Amino acid sequence: MVVVTSGLAWEDVSEETTPHLQCLAGNAGVGAMNTTSTTVVSTKRQGEETLRTGFRGLAATAPASAGVPNPPVDQLARIPGGTTEIDASEDVPVGRISAALEGDGAGDDGSGVLLVDLGSATSSDLAALDERAGEVLDAAGGCAAGSADLPRTLLVSVAATDPADPAAVETQGSIASRTAGLQVAMDTGRPGEALSSGSTHQNGLVVLTDVLPTVLESHGVDPTLTLPGQSFEGSDTRVGPQQLALDRSLAARLVDGASPPAFLSWLSFGAAGLVLLLIGPLRRRDRVRHLARSLLAIAPLCFPVALMSTLVPWWRAEHPALALTGVVWAGSAVLAAVVLAGPWRRSRFGPPGVSFCLVAGLILLESALGSPWQTGSPLGANAISGARFYGLSNHLFGMVLAGTLASLGCLFTRVRAPRARVIATVTTGVVVSAACVAPSMGADFGSMLVCVPTFGLLALLVSGIPLRWWHVLGLYAAGVVAVVGVSVVDWLRPPASRSHLGRFIDDVLSGGLGTVVLRKLGQNLQMLVDFPGLALVVLAALLGSVAILMPRRLHWRALEQLDQEHPSGRTVRIALVAGGWLGYAVNDTGPVLIAAVLGLSILALAAMLPAREDAPGRRVEQRTGGAPSR
Repeated sequence: MVVVTSGLAWEDVSEETTPHLQCLAGNAGVGAMNTTSTTVVSTKRQGEETLRTGFRGLAATAPASAGVPNPPVDQLARIPGGTTEIDASEDVPVGRISAALEGDGAGDDGSGVLLVDLGSATSSDLAALDERAGEVLDAAGGCAAGSADLPRTLLVSVAATDPADPAAVETQGSIASRTAGLQVAMDTGRPGEALSSGSTHQNGLVVLTDVLPTVLESHGVDPTLTLPGQSFEGSDTRVGPQQLALDRSLAARLVDGASPPAFLSWLSFGAAGLVLLLIGPLRRRDRVRHLARSLLAIAPLCFPVALMSTLVPWWRAEHPALALTGVVWAGSAVLAAVVLAGPWRRSRFGPPGVSFCLVAGLILLESALGSPWQTGSPLGANAISGARFYGLSNHLFGMVLAGTLASLGCLFTRVRAPRARVIATVTTGVVVSAACVAPSMGADFGSMLVCVPTFGLLALLVSGIPLRWWHVLGLYAAGVVAVVGVSVVDWLRPPASRSHLGRFIDDVLSGGLGTVVLRKLGQNLQMLVDFPGLALVVLAALLGSVAILMPRRLHWRALEQLDQEHPSGRTVRIALVAGGWLGYAVNDTGPVLIAAVLGLSILALAAMLPAREDAPGRRVEQRTGGAPSR
């Protein structure tokens, strides 16, 4: 039995307000469910079609880039016994429910699926919805633990809204009256467990497209198409399953509003450092210049801390934004002490090198551990939008790429032998590539297409070997071979264990490669249209890429002096520009990736630039009584 509603969040379910729903939750596996569709806010009509087809939204109105088969295929029709639909949105036909479960209207032996429409939580009060739910459950055998008569029951809220005119929302993308959020999912087939699936790899979190595979699997039926969802799984958790589902829901709903103060307050250190370096009379003072570089070095530390901020349940606080800000500041302050207090502080390149190494390393570590903290964090993909639930999103990979190359650039000011630089580059590239693309870690298809050419290019540049066009083609071909090989290995695993990589092979084998490529290209371009501010960032990145590669023509004296002191800096910037724009080209959210690369590159470059008085060979600091710049 599949009981369908809409607009029901875990904040609505409690013993006091919804005792019947709470009874079912106490004897079922529970999870927070993402119901995103092909429009800004999902509607019940879309969700009901998704239950049957396994694909998001309505096939008739979905854009071609969404990859939704049209005409839609009702996969529930393949189940022996068929599907019996009952409308219980106003009055509950108790007799029909009992008869259907006994075999009248379904299979002769009571097999098949009973689909009960409970109505919407947005069009009636919760008490009335709960009463109808109680009547449905009583007619089916009762919700109490150990009830032998109750069939395996799924209660799912299939959409955030049920508007009076769903066509307007579905065609225009207008925001409905109630804020979209994660919805309720229950499954009595996994009592007492937190629901999960291969789609999310996160306990207590599932996707609406997982419901159909769950129903089909319970009947031993294979779909006629490769579905995007995976059947429900269950696991024990440290906190109660319902508490975990509630935590997932609250964090997802509150994180967007709580993030700006947490980020902007710490990033103001970087802004202050840039201002100090832009004021000529101030930057010529040793102490001011040292302060500015220190501020720039510690500014990016808030990013990995924010990614792991769900280690502390800040969303339960009375003032979530203040609590999240406190978590970010506390963690960033600890990392700042490491950056500024170590022996590397005596070098101009020490603090930024350590800082950007920490940024890249901690982001990779979180992914390598299975992404346990990023869902619901300011830097992770919001579970409500459902872009990605685990691994490296493109903005995270952009930070890893920029942070890794910046730290290598700092390292090369000390490591000068070409052979040692090549070893450092190749070793770093192997570690980063493995963490980014491994299915159990980053599971990022596009990262391997970027890492192998980028780190290979840098290794060639620092080795002194003249660069040829076939070197570039060979490096990119190696990246393609590597990522396809890892994808095939992932595809050989059981379907429930596959990541994005293995499912890409499924798409290729089913003839959907062209659709995937066009969809990703369309999303890349559409972002620039939908977000004009992001288009300006991409333009700024393009201009900045040109500027850092030709400082002499642009009379950028400080960067010229940096290159005179450490010529390897230019080779690192070449690799950074090449890798950043290659990442932009091969990823569906390339503008976000290039924006992340731009932001960290500005902080890194500003922290390393000498003041104009610090020309090579001059001992300005001796004249002012300070230590020589290194």
